[in-house]
Amino acid sequence: MSSSRSNLHAVEANIPAAASFLDAERVTLAAAFSHLVRCETRLYNGLNEALRQAHGIVASQFEFLSYLRDHPGSRVADLAEFYAVGVGATSKGVSRLETRGWVRRVANPADGRSLLLELTPLGTQLTDLAETTFQQYLLKRIGQTLEPDQLEAVCRALAQLRAALERDGIGIPVG
Repeated sequence: MSSSRSNLHAVEANIPAAASFLDAERVTLAAAFSHLVRCETRLYNGLNEALRQAHGIVASQFEFLSYLRDHPGSRVADLAEFYAVGVGATSKGVSRLETRGWVRRVANPADGRSLLLELTPLGTQLTDLAETTFQQYLLKRIGQTLEPDQLEAVCRALAQLRAALERDGIGIPVG
């Protein structure tokens, strides 16, 4: 057996099957946190790559575009609040989308001091195309991994955790 094959088998032997993760460790808050963060990171990085290859955008750009599609008349502050990102960083992200011709800032008719964000026709077209890639990715990585009852339980648990964090003002960026 070649040394690279031997190394591959050694690595595979140390990777527990998904079902055995909980068998190999006690269910603890630290274990739940670790699984949650590692899953989020891997899912987000994978989505990032799928969107980059198919549409030349990254996941954060798609998220902003889809939010603006689904919430017409939003402001930079609305995006920042929803994604728990600083207003400055959000404004820079919107500026990048604006430079690419996907978003424009328009005067707020109700308040002349603020601006509203809207998708351009090009931004709408991109968002619609990227939505297909996004949905296919979710189906492959989540939908084909979890049973419907598991997905429902995970979604309910995460929604409960998110609501508690938001209620308590946890993780709000400073600035």
